[in-house]
Amino acid sequence: MSDSTRRVGPRSVKQQKWWGWGAEGIEFSFADKPKFAPFVLKVLGVDVTLPAPRVRTFDSLDVPASQLSDSLRATLVGALGDEFVIDDDEIRVIHAFGRGVRDLVRVRRGQLGRVPDVVVYPGSEEDVVAIVDAACAENAVVIPYGGGSNIVGALEALPEETRQVVSINMGRMNKVLEINNAAGLARIQAGVLGPDMEIQLNAKGWTLGHFPDSFIWSTLGGWIATRSSGMQSDKYGDIAEVTRGLRMVMNGQVLVLRPLPSSSSGPSVREMVIGSEGRLGIITEAWVNVHRLPEVREIQAYFFPTYDAGLEAMTELAASDAAPSITRVMDANETQFSMANGKKSGRISHLMNRAVQEVMTRKGWDLEKIALSFVGYEGTATHVRYEKGLVGKIVARHGGMGVGKGPGALYDQKKYDVPYIRDFLLDRGIPADVSETATPWSLMKQIHDNTVAAAQAAMDEAGVQGFIMCHLSHSYHSGACQYFTFAINDASEQNMETYDKVKRAIQQSFMDNGGTVSHHHGVGEEHSPWLDQDISPAGVFIQRKLFDGVDPGHNFNPGKIIHDGIPGISSNSAQPE
Repeated sequence: MSDSTRRVGPRSVKQQKWWGWGAEGIEFSFADKPKFAPFVLKVLGVDVTLPAPRVRTFDSLDVPASQLSDSLRATLVGALGDEFVIDDDEIRVIHAFGRGVRDLVRVRRGQLGRVPDVVVYPGSEEDVVAIVDAACAENAVVIPYGGGSNIVGALEALPEETRQVVSINMGRMNKVLEINNAAGLARIQAGVLGPDMEIQLNAKGWTLGHFPDSFIWSTLGGWIATRSSGMQSDKYGDIAEVTRGLRMVMNGQVLVLRPLPSSSSGPSVREMVIGSEGRLGIITEAWVNVHRLPEVREIQAYFFPTYDAGLEAMTELAASDAAPSITRVMDANETQFSMANGKKSGRISHLMNRAVQEVMTRKGWDLEKIALSFVGYEGTATHVRYEKGLVGKIVARHGGMGVGKGPGALYDQKKYDVPYIRDFLLDRGIPADVSETATPWSLMKQIHDNTVAAAQAAMDEAGVQGFIMCHLSHSYHSGACQYFTFAINDASEQNMETYDKVKRAIQQSFMDNGGTVSHHHGVGEEHSPWLDQDISPAGVFIQRKLFDGVDPGHNFNPGKIIHDGIPGISSNSAQPE
């Protein structure tokens, strides 16, 4: 069977392609971005105008045979029907990994590890109960699967796993079930993808307001399981604040948490489930805060003379009466990347037109150090005008200047493109990845500067040309997230060792400079080695006791968050030095 005609699962469930991000036929192109290729050549030494090697065909992979027993198959088919119990090789490979750079390097090289034995597609909570009961009765492993966008190794079975592995694709459970208009709450099934959920909510005048970078290929259940944040979390809150109640299928029982505004019922079980990455059970639905669609939604662009000035402005903005939906400022490297990624006819490519450049020059700005910022506003027209006035004064106090909403509109259109650029580079053998952290405002500059320096030192030690950039986003009362993106020019068969060296340096810098292991991507296997530095050995002890106590048979996604193995394909792939 050719790649173009291969079975891809139930028609009602969207699937990503097996070798990369998104659906087949959608990819990044720089044809209308004249500055992109020269920029990449300058910062990475890679000529992206040369043809990329073709990705291998699926038929060239050596996919391990399914170990699904006749008895478990019969039980699953009896519960779901034959159409929703699939052991097709491509479907199994798609569900064997997330979409992290290590995942994609391995699958493209045919290093498949422990592939699930079967993929099942429940259509109801009763189906999930039947799957879990059947799997646990045979001491099998169950791993929940949403959109497949995870990048921290949270979807892969342990390589030494000898038991049957069942991947539970939640994609059929994709409905907004009800809306409580008075409370501003919606009950939504966990398998709904971001765009499909918003379409259903918008049709009734509501929005969840949760828009992570992975929005198109991530689900409500996945957001809850990884403690996700969205681009507009400044206004709507992280998923931990958005989620008010939920239902989760466990071994032999179903957890039911009602959507209460607050509670003093002992240690929060809701908080235990949020961020649990499938270790405690399978989330089937949730009650979440929803909001009326705003009358006005607008993103304004600003420039600061330096990233440091932008950080200071965002610090003041967080303490002000303004409450924007987005607060984002890019360091000099990310600013240069953003301008290089602009279309020839787009406003982003004209941010540095002659008039703007002359203004900056008269101000004495170094054009290699400028920092681009976006601030989002939502609400009534009067409210938006008021907030723009407050923000404009803060920007001016820190030497910044506004350049209008045209660039913000373009940013809004391109905000989900980054994974496609990552895959475009990977097609040429160039690993690129992200790491994000959060710190108090007082440590923002320190952790930025030291992390950039640590990454550059790791690249120099490895003898490779590389590039790292960063932006601030997701502001809070006491601090904010900083999101680092890095790429290394190493297309060799050993490039994962180079990648690990840089990734370790970045993660350890987070620990050394007062940050957290992850702000919103979760732990999985990739970040687990730093967890005792993040939450202390006592914190790891508590988490281990929780997982072992709730799931003594280690049937639910074992090895994630707390694990004793080593993630990835090298013997010390993610161990801190």
